[in-house]
Amino acid sequence: MLKVKLKAGDTVRVTTGEHKGAEGKIVRVFKEKNKVIVENVNMVSKHQKPSATNPQGGIKEKEAPIQISNLSLIDANGKSTRVGYRMEDGKKIRFAKSTNQAI
Repeated sequence: MLKVKLKAGDTVRVTTGEHKGAEGKIVRVFKEKNKVIVENVNMVSKHQKPSATNPQGGIKEKEAPIQISNLSLIDANGKSTRVGYRMEDGKKIRFAKSTNQAI
C-alpha cells in the first residue's frame, strides 16, 4: 500500500489516462484503495430507479474514483510538483519539492 501524500482540498492534475490534463480539487480520499475523487473529473453515468425522494428516476452524472498514481499536485505557480515532508518548529509539514514552499 502506498503512502498517500494527497489530502482533500488539494488541487491536482491528471497525468495519464482518458482524462489527462484535467484539473480539479480532491473531494474525498480512499486510503485503503489508493484512490481519490476529484471534482468534475472521471464523470460516469449512474442509472437511478424511481424512489420517494426522486420519483422521476433517470440518469445522473457523478464522479468516479481515480488512482492516486495518475495524479500530481499543483503548486502555487500552477505547475505539477511532488510532495515531501519536513519538520518545522516541531511540526511535520508538507512541501512542494519543485519550489520548496510549504503547502
